[in-house]
Amino acid sequence: MLTMGIDIGSRSAQCVILEDGELLTYGNVETGPQSAGTAYVAVDAAVHRRCEMWGENRMQMPDVKTDHLRIEDMDYIVSTGYGRAVVPFAHASVTEISCHGRGAHRLIPGVSTVLDMGGQDCKAMRVNERGQVTQFIINDKCAAGTGRFVEIIAEAMKVPLFEVGELSLRSTKEITFSAVCTIFVKSEAVALLKQGVSKADILAGLHEAISRRVVTLLKQVGVEDKFVITGGIARNVGVVTRIGELLGGIEINIPAEPQIAGALGAALFAFDRAGKKARQPDA
Repeated sequence: MLTMGIDIGSRSAQCVILEDGELLTYGNVETGPQSAGTAYVAVDAAVHRRCEMWGENRMQMPDVKTDHLRIEDMDYIVSTGYGRAVVPFAHASVTEISCHGRGAHRLIPGVSTVLDMGGQDCKAMRVNERGQVTQFIINDKCAAGTGRFVEIIAEAMKVPLFEVGELSLRSTKEITFSAVCTIFVKSEAVALLKQGVSKADILAGLHEAISRRVVTLLKQVGVEDKFVITGGIARNVGVVTRIGELLGGIEINIPAEPQIAGALGAALFAFDRAGKKARQPDA
């Protein structure tokens, strides 16, 4: 039985394909101007085992060919993410909250708290032993604490996105930002740069501000073991390190591929529904 999950996010899109409920392949691409078109690109990335957002696949997949797979081969497809409603070939859609909780539970069994730091919003969730979300809170009114915020700052600092986290850890001087609004922070950061303040110190201050905002969300749902971070920012060692410090040194679990949690959860929901469909008697 083949099932598929499609997660159309604001900055990236993922496709996960399961065979009998187990990971077969996945793909990760940048979200294009049209969500429907992006969905097809994500499927193509999955069948050809291509990850464009971070340059390489990081999870071990079965050593079998998948480039022959087609959408028509899927027994059930579930879409999620902000563009879930316009995926033309999905049989159903499920909210990203439910999918991220379920996907994180599969990636890190026994998870209790999930922080998903996406491009557009930041979600803090509590998850039960079945991967069901029991409590959540979303920060979607401000870019601070999201992937887009980090992208804007990286562009302003002229530092490659994948290097900003590590560079922030080289700071030798504490810099405090008076605001977390993206526009004001960007202006303040550029001004400091012109004054000769090092990029490492500026980035450290920005990562501290991001992390404090995120931890405020987490404390509203409560943080317990196991604590998992998903989403693109999970690859940012600067943010992950500071969140851990602000939470008193709690262990943070990062999946091998943190960006596919939503698509994986969607694929698992598709597997459930395909099974129910198969068990229904013919009309």
